[in-house]
Amino acid sequence: MQTNEKFCTMNAINLLTGVMDTKLVETFLEIVATGSFNTAAAQMNIGQTTVSARIRTLEDQLERPLFVRHKGGAALTPAGRQFLRHAPNFVQLARQMRRQVAVPQGHRAILAIGGEMSLWQPLLLDWIRRLRAECPDIALRVQVDAPGTLIDQVAAGLVDAVVIHAPPQRPGLRIDLLADDRLVLASTDPAADPANGQTLVGADWGPDFSQGFVSGFPAFQGAGVTFDPGPLAADYILAAGGSGYFRQRDIAPHLASGALHLVPDAPQFPYPVCAVSSSQADPDLLGPALSHLRKVAPSG
Repeated sequence: MQTNEKFCTMNAINLLTGVMDTKLVETFLEIVATGSFNTAAAQMNIGQTTVSARIRTLEDQLERPLFVRHKGGAALTPAGRQFLRHAPNFVQLARQMRRQVAVPQGHRAILAIGGEMSLWQPLLLDWIRRLRAECPDIALRVQVDAPGTLIDQVAAGLVDAVVIHAPPQRPGLRIDLLADDRLVLASTDPAADPANGQTLVGADWGPDFSQGFVSGFPAFQGAGVTFDPGPLAADYILAAGGSGYFRQRDIAPHLASGALHLVPDAPQFPYPVCAVSSSQADPDLLGPALSHLRKVAPSG
């Protein structure tokens, strides 16, 4: 009887050698999602016999049964539950490999980059524009997503580099500080009182900010309007009035013009912007890409 460790090793070998067909794993995942061979067949627009044949082939390759079928559908075996830990990553990696092989005509390679939504304008957009201008022979795959998802994508080697705020330290990842920004409380009212939360507009700046905000404003009961991502709140406040936390660099022009005012004595929170890159990325592509990113990143 095989141990879980032996099963994991065998599974990894199958993945790395490319023996396993992506369609087999996708069918496995569809059955898990729907709980039934018949429903999976309908969702995939294929015959039930095809679904059964694919799972038999997959089980033959892994030398382990993955499902126990019953009247209500299908349940995972212990080996099936173990395989489920790896199957989504395999499908993602296989798709990434197909994209990497399919380099567009006129390009020599593909670089996968990304960032969180709050950094799209201007940092990520400026980075993409500079890469297209300075490295026209490199095709770009751009992903905008939640920070946690982006970190997972980089760690799995599916994305080469991303720009996010305050990333966690994880093995196999390189983190470079691009800008040491801060979140500050600003208001359209020059006499705003930080203790008065009635005009405060909420903004989602991540869990670290949320924890710090609760500590700084323990009596605050919640905002009537909250924006996610955070930068959207500035447009609302400038139009409707009020107070809110923003990246100091973003609102510098509004502070200079007098449209916004820093609220005195209000707590401020560090909000560094970092580049996170994969140790698996091609250094000949990644090195110049990060160099161009530093050139467009805010300084000071």
